[in-house]
Amino acid sequence: MARQTKMEKLFLHAARMLNSTLDYEALMKLVLELTAKATDSEAAMVYRIDDQVELVRARFCECLEPKSDCGCYEPKIEYFKIPKGAGIIGWVAENREPIIVNDAASDKRFYKKLEELTNIKFKSILAIPLIGRGQMIGVVEAINKRNGGFTDEDLDTLIGLANQFAVSIDNANLYRDAKKEARDRRLLYEVGKKLSSTLNVDEVLKLILASLRKVVGYNAGGVYLIDEKKHELKTVYAEGYGVRAEEFAELKFGQGLVGWVAKSGKSVIVPDVSKDDRYINVHRQTKSEIVTPLKIDGRVIGVMTLESNKLTAYDKKSLDLLTTFASQAAISLERAVMHDKMLENRRFEEQLAIARQIQLTFLPKKRPDIDGYDISGINIPSGEVGGDYYDYIKIIDNQIGIAIADVSGKGIPAALIMASFRASLIAEIRNNFALRTICKKVNSLLYDSIELGNFVTAFYGVLDSKNDIFTFSNCGHNQPIHIHKKNKVSFLKEGGPALGVIPDADYEERPIFLVSGDLLFFYTDGVTEAENDKGEQFGEDRLVEILVNNGKLSARDIRLLIYDELISFASSTHIFDDLTMIVLKKI
Repeated sequence: MARQTKMEKLFLHAARMLNSTLDYEALMKLVLELTAKATDSEAAMVYRIDDQVELVRARFCECLEPKSDCGCYEPKIEYFKIPKGAGIIGWVAENREPIIVNDAASDKRFYKKLEELTNIKFKSILAIPLIGRGQMIGVVEAINKRNGGFTDEDLDTLIGLANQFAVSIDNANLYRDAKKEARDRRLLYEVGKKLSSTLNVDEVLKLILASLRKVVGYNAGGVYLIDEKKHELKTVYAEGYGVRAEEFAELKFGQGLVGWVAKSGKSVIVPDVSKDDRYINVHRQTKSEIVTPLKIDGRVIGVMTLESNKLTAYDKKSLDLLTTFASQAAISLERAVMHDKMLENRRFEEQLAIARQIQLTFLPKKRPDIDGYDISGINIPSGEVGGDYYDYIKIIDNQIGIAIADVSGKGIPAALIMASFRASLIAEIRNNFALRTICKKVNSLLYDSIELGNFVTAFYGVLDSKNDIFTFSNCGHNQPIHIHKKNKVSFLKEGGPALGVIPDADYEERPIFLVSGDLLFFYTDGVTEAENDKGEQFGEDRLVEILVNNGKLSARDIRLLIYDELISFASSTHIFDDLTMIVLKKI
């Protein structure tokens, strides 16, 4: 009973500590500290799984001696990389099984280089897999039990903690990714604005490489342009190479990694340049490199490269970002060598393709399965790039967020603002704030980041399908229509002003209860503002009439029917705005 009470107190303390932060590095520090303290160990290690790299980053915590004055632990965190699958910790990662090894030196699985890296002698090891959402995400390891060897009691304790660790690490990683996405999209937006406002190639390329330093990181990098007449590559802009860069200002087609990418048109990631014969040692400290072609309409016009002083510094995510910025660099270079009018057309087409590709990733890939509900949504942009957005955002079991929004303006600027809005919304949702707080924070972020006169109307609600409660806040958006079971009609209007207009706007939230037969319809103004030959708008009344008369149809059939009615109603000369609709029915 005493041991059970002790473990309960430990788990409660751990839960409080782990829930105190969403900062990834701070959380990993807590994981290490709790592991060592709970098992009375000299050190601890946590190891994250990454299928894309051969060397995996580990965090190590040593010298956790209790302070004499307060009895608490003072951690010292070290970072290093070890081969994937190496050591006892690697064995646990591959086999997904916990293990106790009380004589590490005699175990053939032990990775002896760890003693050099950590500067301690390994005697005993307790390692537990971290499994989050059914996926293997890492391993936590307690090292050197202070008194004797690790026991089954230590194993039970750490298994219990590992479940909490996995959930917290998963949440922190999602939060970190959301913040990173918001930062990356904002940088992309700034580069896009600069790209459209200057013909100075050096200025734009300098901005692009500065942005890449923030989102990818490098010690040396540059942009090369293909000279088809001389059949060689010429440096257009470079950073970090020093005086030696002059030796390689011009490269023969196919020479080095840069020349190989120019010739093949394929990107390449080199985790260790010392093992690649194509590498030319321009920057002596370089250990890894990433290179991508600059393309216009599928034609390679140049190459962009980044070099790092660290091994395995780049992965697929790095390549995705580099490719996006490389597309913008390609546009800049094309503008510098082609006729202004032709250049403007090509630049615009390329930007549209990039923006549309980015925008498509924001929309749901499929409709969610919600117990007791039928849902269907669609987004039809008026052009190649639209300013509308909708999404289904998984929060926790039985709770899903439903968002719909419309940006003022059209085209690429609207799509970029929408990217900023979406990233901000998801980042704040991960914080688990109340809806009114989420809307207030997103409003502040947009007000600080978009130009005066731009704004976003949005509606965000959370469906609790277990309790049949829908809580929402309307941020200046078209009021969603609520058709009650007996055809009573009401509108979801509570909330606040459009986002990005007033710096310190307040928002309210309101819950409603849904019963079988209830229907909610969310839409953007492209639906109600469609005009016929007489200049009459489709309007809210027609929309309500269709919903009332066809409430027994499936959500998808209702959505299709409304679209067909819009097409039949609108004039043949009418230019449709973006159309976005969501139908939600309580079965």
